[in-house]
Amino acid sequence: MSAVKDLYTGEIISWVVSKTNDNPLVMKTIKAAIEANPGVTLILHSDRGFQYTSKEYVREVSKAEITRSMSRVGRCIDNAPMESFWSHFKDEYYYDHTFITYEELVSGIAGYINYYNNERYQWKLKSLTPAECRN
Repeated sequence: MSAVKDLYTGEIISWVVSKTNDNPLVMKTIKAAIEANPGVTLILHSDRGFQYTSKEYVREVSKAEITRSMSRVGRCIDNAPMESFWSHFKDEYYYDHTFITYEELVSGIAGYINYYNNERYQWKLKSLTPAECRN
């Protein structure tokens, strides 16, 4: 799974699930983020995973006029907002569910992200949901 989080609202603005952790997964996620935010100049922060250092990624992000930001070597804290989301996702949803099919997994993830964006109150947003903060 790959996702993009809006650091102002805390909202997950794009996400893609794939059976493989590869460049196409990340590129689909970025394309979805661009489509969800037309006319917005994006700053995209990532960890130093192989997808984010690949020539394809650098080329496509530059072509889309996205500003790249990357964690420093050995400094996972630089990517804390996204790591925090993954932790909440696992603790609040993933570890408590069993998925029989891939489709069940994708459907469950969609449900959790809808909950996260529209129902889950965020302390840093003064007890608003990400959607309430955006609106």
